[in-house]
Amino acid sequence: MKALLCHAWGVADDLKVEEAPTPSPGPGQVLIEVGATAVNYADSIMLAGHYQTKPPFPFSPGMETAGTVAACGDGVADLVPGNRVMSILPYGGMAEQTLAEASDTFRIPESMPITDAGAFPGAYLSSHVAVRWAGRLEAGESLLVLGAAGGVGLAAVEIGKALGARVIAAASTAEKLAAAEAHGADDLINYGDGDLKEQVLALTGGAGVDMAYDPVGGDLFHAALSSLAWGGRIVVVGFVGGIPQIPANRLVVKHRAVMGSCLPYYQRRALDKFRRSGQELLDWYAAGHIRPLISQCLPLARGGEGINLLTERRAHGRILILPNGADDLDG
Repeated sequence: MKALLCHAWGVADDLKVEEAPTPSPGPGQVLIEVGATAVNYADSIMLAGHYQTKPPFPFSPGMETAGTVAACGDGVADLVPGNRVMSILPYGGMAEQTLAEASDTFRIPESMPITDAGAFPGAYLSSHVAVRWAGRLEAGESLLVLGAAGGVGLAAVEIGKALGARVIAAASTAEKLAAAEAHGADDLINYGDGDLKEQVLALTGGAGVDMAYDPVGGDLFHAALSSLAWGGRIVVVGFVGGIPQIPANRLVVKHRAVMGSCLPYYQRRALDKFRRSGQELLDWYAAGHIRPLISQCLPLARGGEGINLLTERRAHGRILILPNGADDLDG
């Protein structure tokens, strides 16, 4: 099979398409014929050797994928070859075939294009567990989403709406805010045009928001924390803008809470919630409540370029890598 391989810690430009042996599924695993794999910020961190998972060389990046089950290992009861699936991966999705744990793999409806499925599991599952389980968002509450045009941000916007919340989307450009509005955001904030806190308070009559979803970090985290209402909570899912430090007194003053959310926790320690999240998301997709935004589809040989587009913030929505060689297809 062909795979986009990393032979040493470095950057995305070092990746090359090469022949690699087809992996065999072990107990509890499935072999997936890859149709589409989405790009994530964590791919670049792993390539640099700074991610918590350090695969043996050579390896392929790609932490989520969609395709068709080609083979099943021992003990796999709910999947059979030929099933159309999506899955969360530790790595390996930027290849013609990849291994996945059956427990991390979901059958997808026949009506779901493989491109939608490839853009789906990482962003939507990460956002769902953060909003539903960590943030405990309830119908009628207000949700502030930072980085609202990114993959996880747009997913959080849609999830907040599906749960019955008022969603305030915050992003850095009018184009990105237009994407968030098209995916259901009730109110829009351009944090390049003024103080985030003041804009949130103006929209909420001075009350603040019940919950903030933060994949950005840095100074925006502090502004979002100050934007919380009494008893508000902020869920941290990423730090692309820097890792903030939190003085404890800022939590006590208005009974606020800061929580982190990490998808692998639910995969390994709260599997029931992980599986419930996946099923609820697929139900919402079938009902037309959520749809991933796919900005570009690139062939395997341009996988490094796709990673750079994301890390340099030159794309909104999801970027897909298609091993069949398709280029710039509509999502």
